[in-house]
Amino acid sequence: MYDNITRRGFLSLAAAGATLSGWLGRLAAQAAEQQQSKSCILLWMSGGPSHLDTFDLKPDASDRVRGEFRPIDTSVPGIQISEHFPKFARLMEHAALLRGMSTVESDHQLATYHVHTGYQKRAGGITFPSLGAITSHELGQRDFPLPNFVCVGAGPRHATRSGFLGPDHQPLDVINPDRGTENLAPLIGTAEFQRQLELLRRFDASFQDAYRAEAAQAHRSALERSVKLMTAEQKKAFDLSQEPDTVRERYGRGSFGQGCLMARRLVESGVRFVEVMMGGGVGWDTHQANFPRTRALSLEADAGMAALIQDLKERGRLDSTVVIWMGEFGRSPQITSGGGRNHWSRAWSSVLAGGGIRGGQVIGRTDRDAAEVVERPISVTDFLATVCSILKIDYTRQNRAPGFDRPIPIVDTSKQPQVISELL
Repeated sequence: MYDNITRRGFLSLAAAGATLSGWLGRLAAQAAEQQQSKSCILLWMSGGPSHLDTFDLKPDASDRVRGEFRPIDTSVPGIQISEHFPKFARLMEHAALLRGMSTVESDHQLATYHVHTGYQKRAGGITFPSLGAITSHELGQRDFPLPNFVCVGAGPRHATRSGFLGPDHQPLDVINPDRGTENLAPLIGTAEFQRQLELLRRFDASFQDAYRAEAAQAHRSALERSVKLMTAEQKKAFDLSQEPDTVRERYGRGSFGQGCLMARRLVESGVRFVEVMMGGGVGWDTHQANFPRTRALSLEADAGMAALIQDLKERGRLDSTVVIWMGEFGRSPQITSGGGRNHWSRAWSSVLAGGGIRGGQVIGRTDRDAAEVVERPISVTDFLATVCSILKIDYTRQNRAPGFDRPIPIVDTSKQPQVISELL
C-alpha cells in the first residue's frame, strides 16, 4: 500500500508526524498541568467561632474560662478537640489544627476582609481581591463553562469580591444550595434567544467602544459568563437532587451541609475555589448564650465538614483539594455575665485538611487560658502564603491594579510572610 509514496511524500508525512507529535505533546503537557492543579474549599464560619469551645479546649483553666464542653480524643493520639466534633475527630489524620493564629483586626468587617485578602482595609484605598478571586485568576481555566469561583450559602459578601482583578473573577453567588441555580433555561426558543443575544451584544459593544466604562465591562462579563453557564453540561453540578437521599442526609439537611455537598460536586466538575458560608445573621458571634449556640453550630459544622472530607478521600480528590475551616477571629477566654464570649483576635484556631498537607498534627500553642500564642504564632499573611503554596500559587507574584502606580504582590510581602513549612 506504500508503493506510490515518493521520497518527498515520505518526508512530508514524517514532518507532519513530528509536528503532530509536538502538538499532541503540548496538549498532553497542558492537560497534565491542569490535572495537577488543585482546588480549594473554604468553610467560612461567619461571626468568629470560639477556639476554646471547638479546637483549643483548656480543661485545666478556671471555671470562668474553660466553659461547659469536654475534650474528646481523635484518631491521632494526643490530639483532642471538642466533644461536638465527633465525626471530624475520626478524620484527624487528614487535618492539621493551627492553634497559633494571631491577627490584628477584631471588628467583624475589617477582620473578614483582612483574612480573605491578606491586606487591611483602608478608607478610600484600593479594593484587594479575595483568596477565591486570586485562585480563579491564577488557576482558573478561561474557557471553562462554570465560574472558577463560587460562593454558597448566606453570609457576608463584602470580602469575597474580586477587587481590582475585575469582573471575570467575581464569584457566582448561590444563596440557597437546595435551589441551586434556578431559572437558567431561556424562556424563549433557541433561535429567538440567539437573535436577541446577538442584538444585545452589538448594543453593548457600541456602548463599550464609546465610553470604556468599568460598569459596561462588568455587565458584558456577567452576560457572557451567564450565557456560558446556561448552555453548559457541567451546570448539573449545582443540582443536588441528583444525589441519593442517604448522601444528602449524611452531610446534614441544613444550608451548610448541603453547601458542602455542592462544593464537592463543583470541585469534581473543575471549579477551582468554592466558599461555603455558615452563620448568616448572628452566626458564631456568641456574645450571649455561647454554649447552646456553639453546640448546635458545631454539630452542624461537624456533619458537613466530616462528610466532605470523607467523600473527597473515598473519591480520590482529597490530595488535590484543600479544605479550610475558619472564621475571622476567635472568642475571649473570659465568659461574660450573659454566658457569652466576646471578640478575640490575639489567639485563635483554624483547620486545614487535604491538599497533600501533612495531617495529624497541631501547629502553634496558646497559654493556659488560650489568650495568647506562646509557640509558633501564625499571622494572616503567613496563613495565606501557606495556602497559596499548597495550591502551587506563587504568593510573591505581582499584579497591577488600574490607577495604582506600583505592582501589588498576591500576599503582602512587606509583612515578610513565613510559610508554615511543617504542613508541606
